[in-house]
Amino acid sequence: MKNKNIIGFWGYPHPELINKYKHEYPNAEWVDLDIDYGFTKQDILPESYCTIIKNIINAAFHYKDNLIIILAPIGKDKCDSGWFCYELLKDMGFNIISSVFEEKTYKKDVKISTSNLPLRQKIEMITKGIYEQNSYNLTQCEAKFGFWGVPPNDLSVLELFPDETHVYGWTRCTEAMAPADIELEMYVDKNVPTVFYSQAFCSKAQLAKYLADKYNGLYIDIDDEITNSTKAKIEAFLRLR
Repeated sequence: MKNKNIIGFWGYPHPELINKYKHEYPNAEWVDLDIDYGFTKQDILPESYCTIIKNIINAAFHYKDNLIIILAPIGKDKCDSGWFCYELLKDMGFNIISSVFEEKTYKKDVKISTSNLPLRQKIEMITKGIYEQNSYNLTQCEAKFGFWGVPPNDLSVLELFPDETHVYGWTRCTEAMAPADIELEMYVDKNVPTVFYSQAFCSKAQLAKYLADKYNGLYIDIDDEITNSTKAKIEAFLRLR
């Protein structure tokens, strides 16, 4: 039998569950199943479906023999697709526990979202901060642009933006430890030119499109990897605004 040494998760599991399993398995490796690691694709979901959920399924099967448990957010802190994914993996025999983190009391400052770090580094630090609590001495900056949304499947999208880009949307909520705070998720600085991003086939596209129209921003959705046309749209928006 292989040594089970991995705790898999997606979204933002409830902090009490994170602390419980970090205490019980101090040497476990934490793996964010949302990320595209290039693993073998499982023929379980429809072809036209959210790539992030596909990543979860692919990673779960790749790590199956090494998984201690999967922590699976299923509430407003994630999405219905996360709930369905939990039910499918449970039905297929995975050791998985559901999580609902909808409280709005776990607030903390969003110093990473408003720092002068490169945008990709900001978002990677925020997602890593879900299970690693670190303190940083960061330089704050005035926003020249904004990026609203979830961490994209294709992180290279983030490299198109200047360092003076503030993070909004669900990712900002994640840093604030309030992933289900809809008011914070819909907040942007009104005078900051913002790209409103949604993963293709994601229900958050409803918010992204509405807010882009409201604040004269740019709405984009990407399925798997960024296309040249979408890249050109972002570059033109950043250059002209």
